[in-house]
Amino acid sequence: MEPLLKARNLVKRYGRVTALDQCDFDLMPGEILAVIGDNGAGKSTLIKALSGAVIPDAGTMWLDGAPIEFSSPNDARAKGIETVYQTLAMSPALSIADNMFMGRELRRPGFMGNWLRKLDHKAMEDFARKKLSDLGLMTIQNINQPVETLSGGQRQGVAVARAAAFGSRVIILDEPTAALGVKESRRVLELILDVRSRGIPIILISHNMPHVFEVADRIHIHRLGRRLCVVDPKDYTMSDAVAFMTGAKEPPADVLAA
Repeated sequence: MEPLLKARNLVKRYGRVTALDQCDFDLMPGEILAVIGDNGAGKSTLIKALSGAVIPDAGTMWLDGAPIEFSSPNDARAKGIETVYQTLAMSPALSIADNMFMGRELRRPGFMGNWLRKLDHKAMEDFARKKLSDLGLMTIQNINQPVETLSGGQRQGVAVARAAAFGSRVIILDEPTAALGVKESRRVLELILDVRSRGIPIILISHNMPHVFEVADRIHIHRLGRRLCVVDPKDYTMSDAVAFMTGAKEPPADVLAA
């Protein structure tokens, strides 16, 4: 099976610091791929390169077998790649519906929208309500309530729903359960599995090993700016993954740079 999203020999330097060093990456269709690595390993730079937030100095990326180059996150979004950053990138004072459509607001049809630039608030509210319902998030009663009135788990749910609504090809989640309680983390993990069940592959960046081993189909282990190996969580323990990640133990030859 060919990867849906593939990268080869990505290089990104910041002065004398090499964040990505001939890095390879493969995301298969319909899978949850966890990306783990120690602090400073280059995970964030890799994800930013895949989502258009960083332009690599060298290397090639492909989506569905076609070469791609992104000059901004909008380019990646246009190709169906959505990212939920750890900061969620939301405006707390705006409503749930407004946050869902931030930067891609719908305008009214005809003269009112084309010439007077009037927004179609009802269409946006209906769409947001449907997407939240699809993901079982309609514990949120009022689609017009400000995001700042939501709990941490609900905000994360809205961010994932926004990504699922517009990310037709790939969704990237950066530390989605960080700073959440046990119950809210559980709901977010269920959301991730629900989105995957709809056929959308997910890249999950996380330091939470129990969560990684619970939901991931494969684990990309990143070390010193490149992919060290890809392992199946059914074949290795959390201790193995941490040992590979930190350099305490070398992976078997059959998974090295897989």
